Parts: sequence; C-alpha cells; structure tokens
Amino acid sequence: MCGVCGCGAGEVRIEGGGQEALLPGRYRPLRGPVAFGFFPGRSSGQGGERTRRLRVERDILALNDTEAGANRRWLMARRILALNLVSSPGAGKTSLLVRTVEALQGRWPVAVIEGDQQTCFDAERIRATGVAALQINTGKGCHLDARMVGRALPGLKPVEGSLLFIENVGNLVCPAAFDLGEAAKVVVLSVTEGDDKPLKYPDMFAAARLMLLNKTDLLPYVDFSVERALEFARRINPQLEVLLLSARTGEGMDAWLAWLEARAVDAGGAGARDQGRPEQAGQEAQRSCC
Repeated sequence: MCGVCGCGAGEVRIEGGGQEALLPGRYRPLRGPVAFGFFPGRSSGQGGERTRRLRVERDILALNDTEAGANRRWLMARRILALNLVSSPGAGKTSLLVRTVEALQGRWPVAVIEGDQQTCFDAERIRATGVAALQINTGKGCHLDARMVGRALPGLKPVEGSLLFIENVGNLVCPAAFDLGEAAKVVVLSVTEGDDKPLKYPDMFAAARLMLLNKTDLLPYVDFSVERALEFARRINPQLEVLLLSARTGEGMDAWLAWLEARAVDAGGAGARDQGRPEQAGQEAQRSCC
C-alpha cells in the first residue's frame, strides 16, 4: 500500500481551466521516517512496526473513504454514472476508452478523468474524439485517490446524466483499495498478460464488478487460456461479470456498450430520461495541457 510505495510524497497536478492545482504530500500521519516491507539486512517483522503500519493504512483509507463518500453524493445528485477503469500498464485501457467514447457519441454524454504519473498523452487522445477529458498526474503516486478526483470534478464539469470514465494509473495493487466514489470498478485484463493474473492480484479482481478481457484478436498468437483466466477470476470473485472483446477490431464492443447503457439507465442518466439517445451537448473539451 502507500506506506510501502511512497504515494504520500511529491506533488499531484490536476489540469483544468488553464491552471493546475498542486496537492502536496497528502498523508503524513507519523513524524520521522518509517520503513515498511522487507529490506536486505534488516528485520521488519517486529510487532510494533506491524501495528504502526496497520494504523497508518487504516487512517489513510478512512480519510479516503470519507472523501469518496462526498464524491459519490456529488455524482448521484447529478445522476452521473462513474466507472473506475483499472488494469496493469499496457492492457489497452486508453484504446478501449477511445473506441468506447467514439461509439457513444450522440447516444450518451461522456466525460473522462485520466490518471497517469506523467504526461497528458492519454487525455489528448480522448480529446481528439471531441469528448471532455481532464488529466491528473500523480507524480510518484501509483494510483488515484478520492481527493484527487474530488478536486478534478468541478474543473471537468461533467453534465447531468452523463457517463464519467476514470482511467486509473496502470497498477493492479493500490487502486484496488482506494474508493474514488465510483459506481463500480472495471478491471481490464489483456490476453498478452498471464492468465494467472487474477490469482496474483486477487484484491483487484475481488473489488471489480466487471472484467473486460481485451485483445482477444491476439489469442491465436499468445499462450493464454481464456478458460483458466475466467476460472481464476471467478475463484476470487464468483459474482464477477466478464466480457470478451478487442478494442482494436471492435469484436465484443456491442456487449460492452449494452452493459454501459444498462448501468447508466439504472443510475437515471440522460439516456434514461431522453430514451437513450441524447445529443452530446454542452461538453467543451479541456484544451490546456500539464
């Protein structure tokens, strides 16, 4: 968690409105250096250290959950369906998101929050489709947290009844523990990764509502068992929904779009009010870069 990976240090940059908001190191619950984990030549198994680590982690998550609750209330009041897209780096989240927002043009209002350690590349790819996108650069941080999203929402200004995609930093560990105020986590697993990923990173697959198995067009060329991946994923989370697709070819995208529309209708979004076909009006893409 963050005590191990150092997410509490450095600055977070949230673009928007031609300026950036700097969030300095957010979590400093203890004074003085505290080392967690296993290091060569040092013992980290002392009970006092474990107790302090658990207290730090509990405090961090409690603060985050409070802020996530505020985000959730903000989104629900505006009938906005927010989905937290998570995966390891290179699973194809951004390519999938680009294809998704293009397909939803004229059907649902859409906005995107992009999370990366550095660069605005992914936000620029989304904006090229005509959809509003705001970039959060986490610096040394390996995940988004609820405070970052809460600071980003007023700058992004998603319209009422819209779909909000939050593309998290590529990481299958920390994002599992941090609620952003989303309606659901959607984990993207690509066939170019190992089919044992669900067992290696169980917290993420346990936290997700839907798993998208991406890059299925490459199945003939890789050593990946769909059956094993699904068995392992449902061993971790028996209620996990699963869809197979290829963001490159478009195969399976209709099922993904149908899943999105069903969730948006449940949330009382604009599509439910306007019979599923609102124009994407009122969205102005954020053009400033970090």
